[in-house]
Amino acid sequence: MSAEASSRPGKASVSTVAIVGGGVIGAGWIGRYLHRGADVRVFDPDPEAERKISDVLANAETAFEMLYGVAPVKGTLSYHSDLADAVAGAAIVHESVPERLDLKQRVHAEITGAAGPDTIICTSTSGLLPTKIQEGLDQPGNLIVAHPFNPVYLLPLVELVAGQQTAADVMDRAAKIFDAVGMKPLKVRKEIDAFIADRLLEAVWRESLWLVKDGIATTEEIDDAIRYGFGLRWAQMGLFQTYHTAGGEVGMRAFIEMFKPSLHWPWTKLMDVPELDDALIDAIADGVEEQARGMTARDLERQRDKNLVGILHALKANNWGAGTLV
Repeated sequence: MSAEASSRPGKASVSTVAIVGGGVIGAGWIGRYLHRGADVRVFDPDPEAERKISDVLANAETAFEMLYGVAPVKGTLSYHSDLADAVAGAAIVHESVPERLDLKQRVHAEITGAAGPDTIICTSTSGLLPTKIQEGLDQPGNLIVAHPFNPVYLLPLVELVAGQQTAADVMDRAAKIFDAVGMKPLKVRKEIDAFIADRLLEAVWRESLWLVKDGIATTEEIDDAIRYGFGLRWAQMGLFQTYHTAGGEVGMRAFIEMFKPSLHWPWTKLMDVPELDDALIDAIADGVEEQARGMTARDLERQRDKNLVGILHALKANNWGAGTLV
């Protein structure tokens, strides 16, 4: 086996994938599968969909080559004007339409009407419950949440959530597919709004809104607190393991004993939400525009990908965390 072949990531375990909705997340799914050899069929009624997806795929291919040191062996990509045509024959379908329950229910009614009896059907929702989406479907047992993180072609986490009508084997079958394309499937034990990761992010987001609202920090200062501080620890150890190491030789028990009283101090406003009035929206939007310092969204995406590849390489060198999946 050549060095190039040995360093190339494994090929997708499915031959045909359907993507319904080609926005940021849908296009990320395309990049994840396409660059691991799967044939990807896309349905998106947006007349600009092919151009927008092409931009994301260009970034995905560049990131793939930076991460693995080889060009991807790509599958075929096809665009379909009819949803049923795109879905027919696919082993797995990813729906990534906007976060509206009524819209997702309508789209999944079409998908389940055209998909095969064994097709795994995934919704990329960030927080809607799969049981709600399953209501009225012909094949509710095939549907699960498969919630990824942007950029999907680089970040490996995918949260899997079953609904009340999900068949017993679907989660395991889906997890095997995600394993094969270099992802970390996290099976959420109970159906809960916003799942795991977004509940954590929501807490940080709410507190950050208050810090801007109350004039305590700018958007850049808040981002600096994360990216120069605990964000670096979280990237490779997460929350609990970070605090375990902070407890010294005794570990987590010592950390909890030390900081337990602070849980009763008024350090957060997590139960209160600031009104997103024009003044707060302007402060946030103007702040991030100033942070960008003239860089376009595409410029920022490319820089983000370079940074993520560097972090993943460092973790891979130490056989740690997300680096074990590279």
